Amino acid sequence: MIIGILLSHYFSISLYQSAILTILLCIGLAIIYFISKPLFTKNVWFGIMAFLTMISIGILVVNIHDHRNFKNHYSHSNNFENGNPSFITLKITDRLKSNNYNDRYVADILKIDGLESVGLAILNINNDSISKPINVDNVLIIESKLYPLTDPLNPSQFNYKAFLENKNIYSQLYTNYQSLYIVSQEKSSVFGLADAFRAAINKRLKQYNFGANELSIINALILGQRKEISNEIYDDYKKAGAIHILAVSGLHVGIILLFLNFFFKPIEFFKNGHIYKITLIILCLWSFAIVAGLSASVTRAATMFSLVAIGMNLKRPVNTLNILAISAFILLLIKPSFLYDVGFQLSYMAVIGIVTFYPYFYRLFKPKYWVFDKIWQAFVVSIAAQFGILPISFFYFHQFPGLFLLSNVVIIPILGIILGYGITLIGLALLGLLPNFVATFYGNIISWMNNFFKWISQQEVFYFKDITFNLLEVITSYFIVLAIYQFYKAKSFKNISYILATIILFQGVQIYLKQKHKTANEFIIFHKSRQTLIGLHQGETLKFHHNLTDFNKSQNQLISNFTTDNNISTIKEDSIQSIYTFNNEKILVIDSLGIYNVSSFKPEYILLRNSPRVNLDRVLDSLNPKLIIADGSNYKSYLRRWKSTCEKQKTPFHQTSEKGAFILK
Repeated sequence: MIIGILLSHYFSISLYQSAILTILLCIGLAIIYFISKPLFTKNVWFGIMAFLTMISIGILVVNIHDHRNFKNHYSHSNNFENGNPSFITLKITDRLKSNNYNDRYVADILKIDGLESVGLAILNINNDSISKPINVDNVLIIESKLYPLTDPLNPSQFNYKAFLENKNIYSQLYTNYQSLYIVSQEKSSVFGLADAFRAAINKRLKQYNFGANELSIINALILGQRKEISNEIYDDYKKAGAIHILAVSGLHVGIILLFLNFFFKPIEFFKNGHIYKITLIILCLWSFAIVAGLSASVTRAATMFSLVAIGMNLKRPVNTLNILAISAFILLLIKPSFLYDVGFQLSYMAVIGIVTFYPYFYRLFKPKYWVFDKIWQAFVVSIAAQFGILPISFFYFHQFPGLFLLSNVVIIPILGIILGYGITLIGLALLGLLPNFVATFYGNIISWMNNFFKWISQQEVFYFKDITFNLLEVITSYFIVLAIYQFYKAKSFKNISYILATIILFQGVQIYLKQKHKTANEFIIFHKSRQTLIGLHQGETLKFHHNLTDFNKSQNQLISNFTTDNNISTIKEDSIQSIYTFNNEKILVIDSLGIYNVSSFKPEYILLRNSPRVNLDRVLDSLNPKLIIADGSNYKSYLRRWKSTCEKQKTPFHQTSEKGAFILK
C-alpha cells in the first residue's frame, strides 16, 4: 500500500481510473482465491494479485483524500486562477506558530463570494499590539486573494510548497485583525473542544509562578503543543539529542498506558471487567491524543497502544511488529499523507529499531542491581532506536548529537515520573486544589531539565552538523541494518556475506556521490531579497560573490543548505564583478550606476542588480542578449517595467523572485 501511495505522488492517476483498477483487481483476487482455496498452498498468482491489489488500494486512498478531486474545491474557482480578491468565509481548524509578522492558522474554506467551497489554506493575520488570538472553530469572513503556493526559489531550499500540499493545503490568505469579521465562536468539533480545554489548563497554570520556558515545556510534554517553545530552548533540546521528548509520541503514550493499566486493574474483579477495562483505557488514550492535537506521532502511538492494550488485557500473545504494521495500515487508510510526515517516519523506525535490536543487545550484559539494570535498559533502548532512525535523521536534519546517550540515560528513566507528576498537577490545577509548593517544585524540575540539556548543547565538540546524506545513502544504510539484524538472528557465513555485500554497496554509492560532487560545475545567481548573491560552484569549492554586510555560513540558511547538500568543503568570498565568463559564455552585470562598456564583445546574459536606471530597449537593441536576469536586489516597479519591455522585444526575462535562482551548468 505504501508503494501505491508513493506511486500516486510521482504519477498522475485520476480518481476514476484508480477506482476502476481497484475494483477489477479485487474481483481478480477473489476469483484466484476461490480457485486456489482447495490447494494446501497458495500459488504465485495469488501473491502477485494480492500485491497489485494493495498497490492499487494505496493509489485509490490518495485520490479519495485529495481535496482537489472535489468539484467545489477552491482551486477550481476562477478567483484562484486570476488572483482577484474575494469575500471568503472560513473556519479555523488549527493554530500554527506565529512568525515575526503574522499570526498563522490552518483554515477550512467554506464559501467564496457566497458560493459553497471546500479546501484548506494557511491564514496569515498581520500581528499588532491590539491583536487577539483567534480560536479553533471560529468562523470568519475576510476579503483576500487566494495566493497559490510557490516553489522554493533557491536550490537545496526546504520545499514548503510540497510540505503543505501533502497536507492538502494549496494556498495562503493574508489579512489583518481590523479587516476580519468573526461570524461564530461556537465550538463545533472535538478539535475546538480540545483547544478550549488546553486554553483552560493554561489559564489555570498561569496563576502559578511558572516561567515562560517552563510553561512551554509543560505544554509540549503533556499537551503536545510546541508552538510557544522559544528557538533557544528548542535548539538546546535538538543539540542534546532529546527533541523526541518534546513530541508526544510512543514513549509518552506507552508510559500513560502502563499507568492506566495499573489504575484500572481493580475493574478486572467484576464480571466482564477486562472488557470494561480495555474500553476505559482506549477512551483515555484517545482523549489524551485529541487533547495533544492528533499529530502524526501521537495518532500512531494511540493506535498502536490501543491494540497493545487489547492484547495485554485479553491475555493474548502480542507481536509488536504485527501491531506496528496494523496501526500503520489503519492510519494510512485514514490519512495517507502521514507517510510524508517526518515524525511519523521517525516514530515507526525508532520502534522497529527497539523491537528488533533491543533483545539482542540487552542479553550482552545483565547487571546485578536494579538501578544499574534500569540505566543499562535506557542505554540499550537508545542504541537500538538509533539503528532505526539514524539514516533518516542524517537525511532530514544533517546532524548528529554525540551526547544523545547521556541525555537519554539520564532523562528516560525519570520521564515517567515527570509525566505522571505533570498530569496530576494539571488535574489538581483544574480542580483548584493545587498547592503553590507542588507547582513550584514541578517548575524547578522542568527548569533543571532545561538547564541540563542547555549544558549538553554547549558541548559543541560532540555536536556534528552539516552532514551530507543522500537518499541513496539512506536506502543502502537500511540494507546494512537489515543484514546486521539477520546476522544476529542466525550467525552464519551467508549472513556475514550479506553484511559485507551491503557495506560494499554503500561504499559504491559513496564513491559515485563523491565523483558526482567533484565534477560539479555551476554558475548560480541566487535569489536574495534586497541583495545580490552569485555562486561559482566547482567540485567541492564554492566561491561567493556578494554584497552581504554579514556573511555567515552557519547562520545563513540559504548558504548552509546549499553547502551541506552539495558536500562543499571550501567556501571563498569575493566582491561582485562586472563580467563573468562561464563555459565560454559571458554574463554582463549592470548595477545601480547603469554603466557598461561592451564594445569588444556581446554578452549572452545580462544581470540587472540594484535597480539600474538604464534604457532597457537600447540595451537590448545594442547587445542583443539571449536572456535578461533580474535578481532580488531590484525594486518591484523596475521589475514590472523590464518584464514588459522584454515581452515587447521578445527577449526571455528571468526574474528570480518568480522563477527562482538562475543556474548555468
